[in-house]
Amino acid sequence: MNILKFITAGSVDDGKSTLIGRLLYDTNSILDDQLEAITKANRKNNDGTVDLAILTDGLKAEREQGITIDVAYKYFQTEKRKFIIADAPGHIQYTRNMVTGASNSELIIILIDARKGVIEQTKRHSFLAKLLSLKKVLVCVNKMDMVGFDPFVYEKIKADYLALAERLGLKNIDFIPVSALKGDNIVHHSERTPWYTGSSLLDYLETVNIENNKLQPWRLPVQWVVRPQTEDLHDYRGYAGRVLGDGLKTGEEVVVLPSGVRSKIESIELAEQQLDHAPNGQSIIVHLTDDIDISRGDILVSANQPALSERNFEANICWFDNKSLDTNQVYLLQNHSTLTKVKITEILYKFDVNTQAKQYDEDIRLNDIGKVGIKAADEVVFDLHQDFPENSQAILIDPRTNLTVGAVMIENVA
Repeated sequence: MNILKFITAGSVDDGKSTLIGRLLYDTNSILDDQLEAITKANRKNNDGTVDLAILTDGLKAEREQGITIDVAYKYFQTEKRKFIIADAPGHIQYTRNMVTGASNSELIIILIDARKGVIEQTKRHSFLAKLLSLKKVLVCVNKMDMVGFDPFVYEKIKADYLALAERLGLKNIDFIPVSALKGDNIVHHSERTPWYTGSSLLDYLETVNIENNKLQPWRLPVQWVVRPQTEDLHDYRGYAGRVLGDGLKTGEEVVVLPSGVRSKIESIELAEQQLDHAPNGQSIIVHLTDDIDISRGDILVSANQPALSERNFEANICWFDNKSLDTNQVYLLQNHSTLTKVKITEILYKFDVNTQAKQYDEDIRLNDIGKVGIKAADEVVFDLHQDFPENSQAILIDPRTNLTVGAVMIENVA
């Protein structure tokens, strides 16, 4: 059974938490103690029903303000699929939280209030979806009950959003009219939208194809070198990690980066069982035909389609820290399990996330997104974001505080 990881985003009070709560409630994915807890919380909607948004508004500050300020993760499954949901903040000052939640997501659900249409936050979240190369965009036009389930309202919002998507270069967009509060088109098709012939939200999530049509080479970041050194396994040497990309096969020629040493895959092991092929996302142990020096942090890559290994590159960065980005400071770049000392050599520009305009000669502060030049002390192994997003991402750490201060998406070689 495969897993779909998706994130919800939208303006404050667009109904993100209510939509997730309704999805969990109507699929019977709420435990009895959770249902008892939200009943005791005595938070009601205007019609007297239990406010399901409390299922994701887990922080006390969120409950008091009625907003989501952190990324809340929920898990559920149906007979067809497992799901991991990230509920992202709506406020502009929590842009970093949305970037964090979206970095591991494959699909984004953007909620639009049917009464308000496409607004600035819609544009901002759509821009971030494009920046993060999310594979699918689903626009849920929510609160259709507030506009009498008027098909003309839905079609107008759909046309406005498609115009925005064309400007941003967003593709693979779908639309569903919903009422998260009333449950229309969430789990079952609503009789109040006879003019809509598409899937309900749950049907869509169960059947949507999120596979990338573009074939990607495989990568295996080495998390651990397995050397039991026991009497029975004194010659055992394996390299453990999680496969990225299209998967690797026995007999393939590999390159170990950053050293550049070549070898071949002798065998692939999973739970003491031998495999001929390891798919994307599979955690495995690989054995090579040659006894070569490989350490944690090295990356095994396809010899036919190797990754880049560079010290100078340009990247988009989302800044997480209260202190501004300092071009005089040495930071640590963590790429998979590798830590490398780096400096931000220059701030090329930052984005106005509402208008997507480039702003020059500006500092990068908390929640800002910009493009920077980076120089590393050692070679960094990566792919470009437009080619292979999963192997283009890293985080920046301030060694003085050990705090994560930024998320990095490598765009090109400097």
